[in-house]
Amino acid sequence: MVNLEWYRTFKYVYKTGTLTGAAEALFISQPGVSLHLSSLESYVGYKLFDRTSRKMIPTEKGKVLYNFITDALSKLEEAEKNFQRSTEKNTPTISIGMCFETFQITLEPYLASFPFNVIIQFGEYPEMIENLDKGILDLIITPQMIAKNTIDYQAFSSETIVLICGNETDSDTFDTLKKENNLEVIELWLKQQRWYGTTGDMEHLRRFWQLNFNKHADFRPNYIVPNLNSIVRCLSNSSGLAVIPDFLCKTELESGKIKLLWEGKMPLKNTLYFAHKKKTIYTNEIQLIKDTFMKIM
Repeated sequence: MVNLEWYRTFKYVYKTGTLTGAAEALFISQPGVSLHLSSLESYVGYKLFDRTSRKMIPTEKGKVLYNFITDALSKLEEAEKNFQRSTEKNTPTISIGMCFETFQITLEPYLASFPFNVIIQFGEYPEMIENLDKGILDLIITPQMIAKNTIDYQAFSSETIVLICGNETDSDTFDTLKKENNLEVIELWLKQQRWYGTTGDMEHLRRFWQLNFNKHADFRPNYIVPNLNSIVRCLSNSSGLAVIPDFLCKTELESGKIKLLWEGKMPLKNTLYFAHKKKTIYTNEIQLIKDTFMKIM
């Protein structure tokens, strides 16, 4: 008999395009994702993805299977959540959606302090907003707003997307170029450096480059790592460049392990929002989570 977790894993490999992305979304190991996927392929009898060095590309059979199971899986996930709540009347369960890096920096150290159960889910922001609207999630932390009559958004913080470097990077040359304000020379120098990026999401780099140089970044990072927190750890007391939100590297900047190289010719900012249903029975629990965030951010 097929294991339903195989289908769930297949769904997230399909959606994220990588084994690493699926592992982060499901909060399991990458070998576990590989095992689930290979087991499902053996069960159905055909390949579901063509593997490349950068992405898992669904086969035609994979596309058919995804379209067939996605609605059923969403209903099962919702049923799972609702059943869990109905059997735990004394201890509510709050489901929170956010990006993996935000969770590590903010709520991870505080989970044990909450007097209720917590489910953390990772994923793309539009999907999380849809799950919030459906009642699968109770609260999300998002830089995106998709207007829905049932959802209330509350701005609570902002992040600035900045260019950072390891403290062993020769930043004196770049400081001189900034004073000369020759963007062509600045761009050339930056493209000659060693860059770090993440597996699937290069949005920060693309937006930063477009804003400052009015063109697309026509290069790929030298080192691709699982997530933004990995970049900060790799750059600490080392050399290289990356574009990331400033709040993810605040501690390392203050300790001197990395340096703020450039905020760009104009700051690139995102507003962060709490989003939750306008009508919820978990007002007190959601407020406690909000208060925890406000202490950290």
